[in-house]
Amino acid sequence: MADDGDIRTGRHCVFVLHAHLVFVTKFRHRVFTGEHLIRLQEIMRSVCADVETELREFNGEDDHVHLLVNFPPKVALSKLVNSLKGVSSRRMRQEFPELAGHYYRANKLWSGSYFAGSVGGAPISVLRQYIEQQSRPV
Repeated sequence: MADDGDIRTGRHCVFVLHAHLVFVTKFRHRVFTGEHLIRLQEIMRSVCADVETELREFNGEDDHVHLLVNFPPKVALSKLVNSLKGVSSRRMRQEFPELAGHYYRANKLWSGSYFAGSVGGAPISVLRQYIEQQSRPV
């Protein structure tokens, strides 16, 4: 089970939801420096806070970033991704004009695709076994 610090509550639910997100730059251009990644982390953390989501971990390389987010069930992961990518793209291109130069036609920082994976909890085999062992009434 998750640490008690990971368990969050809503009005009618108790939850532990984490997702691993990976965003890749448009055309996989190698554009990020350490300074860019520091600012990206600040922007992503701010966007997460605006939608009651917590950015647990952040890191990246010159052409992609990894995020570990803790989110409530009322937040659609696709909407969160759209907010994160949209806001970060706009702010980064405004604050770092050299980034906009790489994408003069596309006017976007991120590729249209992304990776999202669920994280934490018991393995599927353990969950399947647990569900199978429930005492079903006859």
